[in-house]
Amino acid sequence: MRALEAVNDFVVKFANVNGSGSASANQLFARAILRMGVPAAPRNIFPSNIQGLPTWYEVRISEAGHLGARGGTDLMVAMNPQTWDQDIRSIVPGGYLFYDSTRPLPASKFRDDVHTIGLPLTAICNAEYSDSRQRQLFKNILYVGALTALLDIDPKVVETLIAEQFKGKDKLIAPNIHALNLGREHALKSLTCPIGLRVRRSDAVGERIFLEGNAAAGLGAVYGGATVCAWYPITPSTSLAEGFTRYCNRFRVDATSGEKRFAIVQAEDELASIGMVIGAGWNGARAFTATSGPGISLMQEFIGLAYFAEIPAVIFDVQRAGPSTGMPTRTQQCDVLSAAYASHGDTKHVLLFPEDPHECFTMGAAAFDLADRLQTPVFVMLDLDIGMNEHLCAPLAWDDAKRMDRGKVMTAEQLSEGVDFGRYLDADGDGIPWRTYPGTHPTRGAFFTRGTSRDRYARYTEEGAAYQDNMERLLRKFATARSLVPAPVRHDATAPTRLGAIYYGSSSAAMDEAAAMLASQGIALDRLRVRGFPFHDDVRKFVAEHDQVFVVEQNRDAQLRTLLINEEEINPAKLLRVLHYDGSPITARFIAGRVAEEAAALKIVPLRKAAP
Repeated sequence: MRALEAVNDFVVKFANVNGSGSASANQLFARAILRMGVPAAPRNIFPSNIQGLPTWYEVRISEAGHLGARGGTDLMVAMNPQTWDQDIRSIVPGGYLFYDSTRPLPASKFRDDVHTIGLPLTAICNAEYSDSRQRQLFKNILYVGALTALLDIDPKVVETLIAEQFKGKDKLIAPNIHALNLGREHALKSLTCPIGLRVRRSDAVGERIFLEGNAAAGLGAVYGGATVCAWYPITPSTSLAEGFTRYCNRFRVDATSGEKRFAIVQAEDELASIGMVIGAGWNGARAFTATSGPGISLMQEFIGLAYFAEIPAVIFDVQRAGPSTGMPTRTQQCDVLSAAYASHGDTKHVLLFPEDPHECFTMGAAAFDLADRLQTPVFVMLDLDIGMNEHLCAPLAWDDAKRMDRGKVMTAEQLSEGVDFGRYLDADGDGIPWRTYPGTHPTRGAFFTRGTSRDRYARYTEEGAAYQDNMERLLRKFATARSLVPAPVRHDATAPTRLGAIYYGSSSAAMDEAAAMLASQGIALDRLRVRGFPFHDDVRKFVAEHDQVFVVEQNRDAQLRTLLINEEEINPAKLLRVLHYDGSPITARFIAGRVAEEAAALKIVPLRKAAP
């Protein structure tokens, strides 16, 4: 049996038990790869209970920079007997299984086409430590030490990371380094090291940073001028509000007086949180909430109020698998339709689709300008994969000369000059009316904010003509948003092609890698990454230029495809579904396989290049 051989291009997966203390050890491994200059993409797959159920931690190592989920496991670190069988099945032929060999296992528990590497980790810990908790915790560090030998990782890099991790708790540094070296020494003594998979120093990481999407979005909210956050805890969005709190305590506290220049409220439920956000937005503050699908469901009526009364609000929706409770700790892109048309009646909302933590930061900040300028709720559509996992991304940057765009806010001076103020009056044809902040002028510019029908001057009426006039103006405003949301990003194949692909959000990295895989098979694919809704004019143009367009999504019902058909009136036969919704991140191999299968069925002949 030929062993798998690869340098800086393989997948390691850790199978553990939730609550065993393995998370910090696994993160230590991933960070060591990065410190050696090799790009890595870790993904934490964990249960929704507190402890006792299986958890996995996958690390994609790719010097070429492919950081989406690939599919398949090259080295399985199997530390959970409960998931042994499925863990073994996921290893690619010729791959490796590393396990705790303290207790012998029958031959039936192994695969003939997988290389088995056993080290008696429990026995080593029992001989070294008397305390049961120490045995459990240091066993994790032991297997990291063994992996440094098996994969040729510089142990000094890991030692440095341990010192950084326990800075301020210095008495923990030496014991952890001892456990690391203990595992390494046992591996070097009793195993063949290194194996066919190796980590070699590189400089491929460059200036990129390692960051969670939720933390980046929370920081984006700070730079976007948010001063109010009202939220209710829900997986996987909680760390976004916590990140905003952390950054506010760092950047929004007056150095002299100690006064906090922000308000963060953990509300009693999602209804209260969005109500507070709308109230703050009406009063002129920049406010947001962070939630997930179940929260969006509960917020529907208040979202409709903000849409119809035209009050700015930002909603960070970190999507998870639904419906109902669904799989709270699994990723999907399944709130697209519920967010786009949130609330009853005729409503349409602006959506932003970040692809990584860098765009979580930039779009998180830009959402507040959009909400103010359009006077409407704006959704930033993350998902669990982006939000709760660390990703390599471009460094965050900010132009200090940038100023907030508050949109059409009428001043006291304008009102004093006698400017005609109608709260719902379209003065210049873009559908966006002028507004005033409460107390702007002692006698002018006041209006009654209501969720019922009214005329252009905010006067209550149920006359059909006035209602229709207002609803048509809201459509003009939504059309204006087309030019304000981020434009799509297009990548054309090197060869002419009749095939295209539309994708968005966290599918981006896997889609880009899949395109390269398909190109090697002779299948050229033009790609368009959608970054906002309403759709930019370039989206319709892209579809028109291709015979068939694959729409790649992480949900069951092809929700973005539905939006394309509904809003752009595209022939459904042109849009082919590529759907992945088992709760794990979409992989490059899955996309490439589905597209190749469909392309073969279509019998598409590659276009020839035009003669010069």
